[in-house]
Amino acid sequence: MIAIVPIGEVPGDVLSFLQTNLSAFYARYGIEVRVIGGLSLNAFSHAFDMYRGQFLGRAFLPALSLVKRDFRALAVLGVVDVDLYEPGLNFIFGIAHPGFGAALISLYRLYPEFYGEPPDRKLLKERALKEAMHELGHVFGLEHCPNPKCVMHFSNSIIDTDIKSWMYCESCLRKLEERISRSHVRSGT
Repeated sequence: MIAIVPIGEVPGDVLSFLQTNLSAFYARYGIEVRVIGGLSLNAFSHAFDMYRGQFLGRAFLPALSLVKRDFRALAVLGVVDVDLYEPGLNFIFGIAHPGFGAALISLYRLYPEFYGEPPDRKLLKERALKEAMHELGHVFGLEHCPNPKCVMHFSNSIIDTDIKSWMYCESCLRKLEERISRSHVRSGT
């Protein structure tokens, strides 16, 4: 199972969209995707940098790894609606740690309104799916891809996210399938 975990207030329509589309993709590998529980954003107050007005992304991953363990999941995807950063970067759309089996995406900079555009729920959901597929790819050991259309291409800006597909290129898909089959063998699923 891949567990989707909302942290704080996260729009239900986005969570449903992620569950539906990730389920459709991962079903071919016999992996169920479920939205489970939720974590309070207050539990991560230590990760908030008042000067930046952002949360340190990596600070969420250990707690998500505990959810993974408790639910005996293959991977866990946290979803937040706050701005994230990592040292040396102005912001991040998401972060993943293969060793923890955990990933996190932020919706904060995926809203068209953030860029002065009119609201567009369809575009928000598409962007969220791309970031979810990207970070889960990292959880399963994929690196960034030089193909700008591949979902594993690094997004330096929202333009990069909009250009790429929500799907893996042939090369990344082959690697993903190898890694998932090895994960199934190790976890006994």
